[in-house]
Amino acid sequence: MTSEKTLPVAPVQPFVLRSSRVTVTLYKCDCTSLDVMADAVVSDPPYGMNWNTDSTRFSGGQRSIERGDGRDDWGDIQSDAEPFDPSPWLKFPKVILWGANHYAARLPVGTTLIWLKKDEHLFGTFLSDAELGWMNSGYGVYAFKKQFPPPSRMVEGGGRVLHPTQKPVALMDWCLGKAKLSEGQTVFDPYMGSGTTGVACIRRGINFIGAEKDGRHFDTALERLTRELSQERLF
Repeated sequence: MTSEKTLPVAPVQPFVLRSSRVTVTLYKCDCTSLDVMADAVVSDPPYGMNWNTDSTRFSGGQRSIERGDGRDDWGDIQSDAEPFDPSPWLKFPKVILWGANHYAARLPVGTTLIWLKKDEHLFGTFLSDAELGWMNSGYGVYAFKKQFPPPSRMVEGGGRVLHPTQKPVALMDWCLGKAKLSEGQTVFDPYMGSGTTGVACIRRGINFIGAEKDGRHFDTALERLTRELSQERLF
């Protein structure tokens, strides 16, 4: 009778992109399998709300070029049907996590960040007026205002909406500023989606590490960040 041997799991090989100012390291895998060293975690994780990505909800049931092709286009957000556990990321020196109201009981006291994503005349209409984030230092409440409807998302996406929960680059740049992150430091986004946090990091000269297990979104982030780095080199 022979005993079976357990083969070691090969480490995930990253995609590494560089410019004269920053290094971008991207992993196509589940972020929980990584052991990453970084100065901060800045991320918009799956909240555990099982978000309905069917874009036809926003257009009277009609598919729209501006709003995507519905659930057949996006599919479900991976892991979003499960309660989110922030504990793996709380060990980092600086942490900002969005969607904090969905898992507030699992977070220690910290700063509340608010993204006001509608103009005042739209408050109280379809979907939320704002989103809440949490930062692991301080005790204040700070707000950032930027309307970000699908046409604006398309502008940032080079002509298309990149992700069903896409955030504006300006919002993630504001987060980097609130966390007092500076050039030469490193930010990790374990749920990078289309790479918005990475774009903000590149523009500030901050090194970026991102992980995304959905292959479609990973490819989008890789293309987007490669393009951003090439523009950074031009300037």
